[in-house]
Amino acid sequence: MAEQKIFAGPRLRRIRNQLELTQTAMAEELGISPSYLNLIERNQRPLTVQLLLKLTSVYKIDLEELQGETTGTTSALKEVFSDPLLADALPGDQELIEVADAAPNAATGIVKLYRAYKEAQSRLSGLSELLAREGHTTSVAGARLPVDEVREVFERRPNYIAAIEEAAEAFHEKLKPGEDLNGALRAWLAREHGIVVRLLPVHTMPNWRRRFDRHSMRLFLSERLSPFDQLREIAVEVTQLAFRDQIMAELEELDFSSDEATRLGRFEIARYAAHALMMPYGPFQAAAMRAKYDLDVLRSRFHVSFEQVANRVTMLQRPGSAGVPFFMLEVDNAGNRFRRAGARGFPQSRFGGACPKLNIHAAFTQPGQIFVDAVEMPDGAEFLVVSRTLEGPQGAFNERVRRTAILVGCDIGLRDEIVYGDAVTGTAMKPTPVGPACRLCERQGCLSRAEPPLARPSGLDEMVTGLSAFDFQ
Repeated sequence: MAEQKIFAGPRLRRIRNQLELTQTAMAEELGISPSYLNLIERNQRPLTVQLLLKLTSVYKIDLEELQGETTGTTSALKEVFSDPLLADALPGDQELIEVADAAPNAATGIVKLYRAYKEAQSRLSGLSELLAREGHTTSVAGARLPVDEVREVFERRPNYIAAIEEAAEAFHEKLKPGEDLNGALRAWLAREHGIVVRLLPVHTMPNWRRRFDRHSMRLFLSERLSPFDQLREIAVEVTQLAFRDQIMAELEELDFSSDEATRLGRFEIARYAAHALMMPYGPFQAAAMRAKYDLDVLRSRFHVSFEQVANRVTMLQRPGSAGVPFFMLEVDNAGNRFRRAGARGFPQSRFGGACPKLNIHAAFTQPGQIFVDAVEMPDGAEFLVVSRTLEGPQGAFNERVRRTAILVGCDIGLRDEIVYGDAVTGTAMKPTPVGPACRLCERQGCLSRAEPPLARPSGLDEMVTGLSAFDFQ
């Protein structure tokens, strides 16, 4: 049986220094040469099982102290070096392990400094939002990941691209798909570009939704996708071929700072174009007005999913033919944000969208059920919000279903134009008091508060305890 070898030189050196022993003294007590001990401390020789047993018997050392546990510190260091600020200095896993082993206190200090930096960035960001709500323009400098840059760009701008809408309507009219858009798009790909669409089983394509093979000219789709998502993936491929000039023109106007951000931006525009192709502006806007924006009616009429139609209603801002200016937000049950958009940009300063009292979080308690609420912000602004869960790609028996929730909202003054307005009109219930985010909200006695407000001192006094887990003065 091969003996176990452990490289733990830095830990052994720390133990020797704690015992105030020289290498010569420790080597003599262990029955090895000083040069061999020196090689061990420099990780050029392993600590064998026999030597470990000798160390424990001579110095009464716990084996766990020698074997060490640096997994947590190594993971924390990996988080530190994954920050965009250090993107060009990302070391390998082995180097991080060596840092955690050789200088655990210094590694812990680095992690603490980084977390303090992130906390300061979060507070500055919150303060910037607070000042922006009061009309003061500020900017918080900081490194951003490409995906964050793309999200910020698309969240700030109106979710309407005129050139794409016109191209999609013209293409749809020329295609004349009738009731079978899926078949018409497949036929166009085969006829115009020699591309064949194939649906692949999970075991053949376990990690991808869509993959285009340039050599065989085949577009592979995962069978995990619903028929609606399969249609959107085909439409994305079509729009990148048919609307190439319009997409490139829009990308140049957005002027992203890196190639990766440009690539992500191209996909977002292609996704927008796919929705425009699946639900052409003129017919969709007319149907939406007749149905009073009943999302279930619209998704059935256009053979799309709830998520797709919820995205589409935020795009209806054509001059002279504009719809209700909706905004939307998609999160998972842990509160992670996936998408925010709005007909006039996502109303970050007015609505926020990070309040735990919003019905988008309650939607997870009853999957598939539509929740309708009127909500009131601290400044008195009121919104009508509609939320529902969404099912992700189909998982296998032993996989947990990926479920997110989507919120669609608009100003409460437009409730008469929307079918969901009937749920809050003429009722005795007052709008639910919400805030933009806990750090920016100063409502007293909120049972849902998750963080103290940014601009108020924490704590009351020793004689008073508030209802919130985070009391403030």
